[in-house]
Amino acid sequence: MIGRFLQAAMACLALFYFGIAAAQSQRTEHTFKLDDPDNPPAATLADASLLVGSWIGTAFGGTLEEVWNPPSAGSMVGLFKLMHDDEVSFYEILLLAEEEGTLNLKVKHFNADFSAWEDKQDHVTFRFIKAEENALHFSGISFYRISDDEMHAYIVMRSGDEIREEKLVYHRATGE
Repeated sequence: MIGRFLQAAMACLALFYFGIAAAQSQRTEHTFKLDDPDNPPAATLADASLLVGSWIGTAFGGTLEEVWNPPSAGSMVGLFKLMHDDEVSFYEILLLAEEEGTLNLKVKHFNADFSAWEDKQDHVTFRFIKAEENALHFSGISFYRISDDEMHAYIVMRSGDEIREEKLVYHRATGE
């Protein structure tokens, strides 16, 4: 049940992002949207260094694991897993890529059986908004580094006309 709810919510989120014309405006308390997609701000992978590492935490009423590799060859790769009651709810493969002088965060979702949510060629794209000393903002998702061992993320979720943000709380995995 939770998996289907999350899948429906993420599908709505994907449609929402493909349909908006994005300038840098406040979207929710912790997130932003890009108002002019034809003029994204300049960025490099160095702006995303706060993501690198292995993280565990909580989100969507469950436990999460997320890993980000250091930059190489113009990109960073991340993996995400959400679990409820020791069962996988869904996975994500994340690609943070330097493209045309800016960054794009691309996400592909998978059910627990590893069947894809999006069609083979599709994915959700979060456009770069801005980097701050301890924060990284994309259209609809923001990452805040609280300390070396703690990070919070906020993602915009849309269900019909309702727009809300969900908080993800990360702690550095032990042994790093």
